[in-house]
Amino acid sequence: MLLVLFKKWLHLTGRESRAPNEGGAPERLVEQIQNGNDELRNELIRQYRPYLLKTTSRFFRRYIDPQRDDAYSVALAAFDEAITGFSAEGGRLFLGFAETVINRRLIDYVRQENRHAATIPYSAFDTDSEDNAGSINRIDVAQSIDAYQLERTSDERKLEIAALTEELALFGITFHDLVTTSPRHQDSRAVLLRMGRRLASEETMFNFLRDKRQLPIKELCEAEGVSRKTVERHRKYLIAVSLIAYGTYPFLQEYIGMDREERGATP
Repeated sequence: MLLVLFKKWLHLTGRESRAPNEGGAPERLVEQIQNGNDELRNELIRQYRPYLLKTTSRFFRRYIDPQRDDAYSVALAAFDEAITGFSAEGGRLFLGFAETVINRRLIDYVRQENRHAATIPYSAFDTDSEDNAGSINRIDVAQSIDAYQLERTSDERKLEIAALTEELALFGITFHDLVTTSPRHQDSRAVLLRMGRRLASEETMFNFLRDKRQLPIKELCEAEGVSRKTVERHRKYLIAVSLIAYGTYPFLQEYIGMDREERGATP
C-alpha cells in the first residue's frame, strides 16, 4: 500500500514556501520571540502577511480578501500558533512548519463549514418565482457539493503527504528511501503495520523514537517477538508507519489499512 503511494508522490512537484526576507531569517526571529521578545511577534506577523495571503489563496485556489474572508483570520491565528510551537531541531525551517500548521487549521475550518452546510435544507437553494421557473435544480446542487467534497479530499490527502514528508526529513528519510525499503509481501506488510501501531501506542517507545531519532529496537523486538534483523532491515518503513499511526493522518491511515487492522482484517 505505502509503496504505491510513495511512487505516486515521487511524480508530484514539491512545493516550497517563499516569503519576504526582511529583518533576517525567520528562525532567528522566532527564537527571539520564544525567548521573551514579545514585541517582535506582531512585527513578524505583519512582515509575513503577504505570505499568509498567498498560502491561504493557494489553499482555496482563489483570491482571499483579508478584509472579508474568515479564512484569512484562521491563517493569521495559525501563523501565531506556529510561532509559539516551532522547534528548529534537525534543521527544520520555520516557514515549512508554519505552512503545515496553517493548512491543517484551514482543513479544520473547511470541515466545520461543510458540516454547517450539510444542515442547510435544499429548500434554502430555491429561488422560486411565481411560475417556479427560477428554482435551482436540487440534483445540480447535490452534484456541486459532491464535486467540491472530492476536490477538498484530494487536497487534504496532498497536505497529509506533505506534512509526513516534513516529519520523515527529521529522521533523514525520504520517499525515495521508502520505495526501496517497503516490503513486497502482504504478510510482511501486516507484521510491520502491527509493529508500527505498537510503536505509536507505547508512549515510552514512541518518546524514545521522537527524542533520539532512533528505533527502540530491543524493546520493540521483545514486545513483538521478532528478530533484531527484521526490525533493522525495515527501520525506515517502521518509522514511517509509526508516524502515520501517531499523527493526524486520517487519509493515510485509511490508505495503508489501519482502519481494517483495528477491526481485525488483513491490510
